[in-house]
Amino acid sequence: MKSFETLNFDNLVLRTLPLDPITENYVRQVKNACFSKVKPTPLENPQMVVYSKTAMNLLDLDDEQLKRKEAAEYLSGNKLMPGSETASHCYCGHQFGIFAGQLGDGAAIYLGEILNNKNERWEIQLKGAGLTPYSRSADGRKVLRSTLREFLCSEAMHFLGVPTTRAGSCLVSDSKVVRDIFYDGNAKLERCAVVLRIAQSFIRFGSFEIFRPLDRDYGGIGPSFGRNDILIKMLDYVSDTFYPHIKSEDKHEKYENVFKEIVNRTARLVAGWQCNGWVHGVLNTDNMSILGLTIDYGPYGFLDRYDPDHIFNGSDTSGRYTYRNQVDICEWNCIKLAEALSSVLDLNQLKDYVKQNFKNEYNKAYMEKMMKKFGLKTSQESDIDLFNEFFETMYETGADFTNSFRKLSLFDITDNKDEDIKKFMSIILEQCASVDEIRGFFKPKMPKETLDKLISAMEDNPGILEYFGLSEVFVKNQLKFIEKYEKLKGKTSEDKKALDTELWSTWFNKYRERINQEMDPKSENFDAIKAERVKLMNSNNPRFILRNHIAQDAIENVDKNDFTGANMLLRILENPFSDEPVEKILSDFDQKLVKEKVDSNFYEKPPLPTKCVKLT
Repeated sequence: MKSFETLNFDNLVLRTLPLDPITENYVRQVKNACFSKVKPTPLENPQMVVYSKTAMNLLDLDDEQLKRKEAAEYLSGNKLMPGSETASHCYCGHQFGIFAGQLGDGAAIYLGEILNNKNERWEIQLKGAGLTPYSRSADGRKVLRSTLREFLCSEAMHFLGVPTTRAGSCLVSDSKVVRDIFYDGNAKLERCAVVLRIAQSFIRFGSFEIFRPLDRDYGGIGPSFGRNDILIKMLDYVSDTFYPHIKSEDKHEKYENVFKEIVNRTARLVAGWQCNGWVHGVLNTDNMSILGLTIDYGPYGFLDRYDPDHIFNGSDTSGRYTYRNQVDICEWNCIKLAEALSSVLDLNQLKDYVKQNFKNEYNKAYMEKMMKKFGLKTSQESDIDLFNEFFETMYETGADFTNSFRKLSLFDITDNKDEDIKKFMSIILEQCASVDEIRGFFKPKMPKETLDKLISAMEDNPGILEYFGLSEVFVKNQLKFIEKYEKLKGKTSEDKKALDTELWSTWFNKYRERINQEMDPKSENFDAIKAERVKLMNSNNPRFILRNHIAQDAIENVDKNDFTGANMLLRILENPFSDEPVEKILSDFDQKLVKEKVDSNFYEKPPLPTKCVKLT
């Protein structure tokens, strides 16, 4: 293990890609450069809230180093480690489908690249470290709520097995900035915080969009358009550093093959999101990693009650980045990456590859994971229908996404079909919404008269929905909601239970029949096969996820300088598939506090509707 003072820095990207010749730190357009040198702005009294041992071990740093007084100074940017070179990255992006021109690291500052004892290269950066040339009208700071959410979800995704950037540490300070959380005019002072982000690289799709030609629809152009020499340097850097296994004497062929691998990794990545019920929330091209990693945690969320059209991002009025849409959006983003490379590679060939292969790669990864989640070993063509019907049943009954999947392993198979389903019904019904919840969910947000007028207006003016910040999906859903809401009027809890029982019974009859094709209760080794199936399912269906109300509880406690809850939550998220009692997982924490969480089933129970916090 190393100390902060002896880390092995090797800042390859700054040696390879061109630097901005201007060294003053002011907001500007940066042309013909990939990075701008800039120093972090000090924070007042930074304090360590929580750190990830496994993430920091990637840098050869252990507990002894992280408990030093100097750790907070180094990890806040107040003090630089020997060998560190600080800079911010220039990139562009398509935001909500429109090319936005130069964006860049508005609050993130690169600290350097560390070669660890295994000769692995890890880039580290601080998010929330102050003003950069790319801060635009912002202040370069991040507040506690967004910083702790990024820290926790980065680590949660890693332990769920989803490719992601890592989070090494989260620090809070006494510095404060003004923020309007819900954009409703009620601004208030919030504490500044900073997260140490770790990845092999933070190069993204938007990094290549600085070379983008003139956008014919919106008029934007990349600040380094025409500099094919820099584009080729960046392609060589990405190819040689992160895809060394892709070799070819023909450089263009090599670049094409790297592009194909980026597309495939992106398809597999979004399959991982879908299988875990996770929504990114802001899938702009500047938030897409060229390594197929989950990057830039903003208004994300795990689904509680299954709703594929739930919007986590308060700015996403049209629902562009919902669970239902994010597969198509990732494919669209790959097309935009292809366009950014069009001055060097054949655009039509790249587009054709995306169109012909993205969905195939996605479906392959998705089905492979879903087979495990449902405890199936041999695939059949009809399996996708069984899976889709499960999702539809969750939707109709208001069932919790994570808990419904987790409980599937409790579905016992004997030679008595009716008894099997009856025994499991009480378990699955506990995960369904109450009649009041489901009525609240399906309550229309617009009267039918208004919707009818909108639909009529759409015939003459297809763009009218966009003008009002609405989408066609929203209008169609509202029409469905009106119908469902009318049917729910006057329904009692018993009525709801009877309907849920009927829906789930129909599905479980099909599921049981499918399982029986792989395991016969009368076979000699049935118990061993059943145990293996349960193990497979429970290692692919998490027990613990980062629900918004759980994250909010940790944020509120940290704001009061109580860091225990955040550290307990990290420990839980490091063990998402564990069957161990919570008391055992948290055995080295105050057991009085642990008991409070256990008694309320805090880490597993979905939020009550009034407690469900949507954060942006």
